[in-house]
This record gives sequence, structure tokens and C-alpha cells, in this order.
Amino acid sequence: MASESGDRGGLLSAGGILSIIVGAFEIIGGALVATLLLLGLPLWHPDFPFAPGFGGGFPFGSNLTVVVILAIVVAVLGIIAIVGGVSAIRRGSYGLSLLGAVCALIPVNILGLLAVIFVSLGRGEFGGEEY
Repeated sequence: MASESGDRGGLLSAGGILSIIVGAFEIIGGALVATLLLLGLPLWHPDFPFAPGFGGGFPFGSNLTVVVILAIVVAVLGIIAIVGGVSAIRRGSYGLSLLGAVCALIPVNILGLLAVIFVSLGRGEFGGEEY
């Protein structure tokens, strides 16, 4: 009896896993930044001993609302990236999988770019769906 996963390639699974990884980092990063700013805690300290020269003024001045909104948007993009990654692994919906990979790409990182490439190359692995 042949294995059911014998005809499945690894590109789509790799793209889904990368989307999930980047999505998790987006959720953690966005939630951390939003929480720290809403609690009034600094994101960094200019005298941080392990990274000399790291720190300085906050680029948005006193308008922290913009940063909190951007952090929440990044966290939402992370949720979409995770849902799309799960869809890619399960071979559910090509559109949702590609949307998740694009949401992983939006913060502009190499893992998100690889996720988009792998999901795009694995388009033929989605069964019975009209393109």
C-alpha cells in the first residue's frame, strides 16, 4: 500500500512552517512593544551595558499611539501568517496560504520571502482547487 504523503513535496510544508515561525515572532514582537508602551515602560535604555551605543531618542516623539497601533497591526499580521501557514501544511486553501506567506513577508525579512517563494512553488500541491 502506497503512502498517502508520497506525492507531497516539501516546498509547501517548508513555506507553511516558515509562515508559522515568522507569524509567531510577529505576534510576540508586536504584543511586547504594545504592552511595554501602554505600561509606560521604555523599549530600551541608552546605558544598556551589553550593547554600547544602542538606544537614543524615540523617533515618534510623544505620539506613542502611532507605535502602539503599528505594533497591534504587526501582531494581527502574525495571526494571519500563522493561519496561512497551517493552511499550507494542511493543503487547505492556496489563497489563504499565500496570504499568510505575504503577511509573513510584510515586515521584510528573508524568512517571509522564502515562505512566499515556497508557497508559490507548491501551488500544484493543492488538490481540486480552481486557480
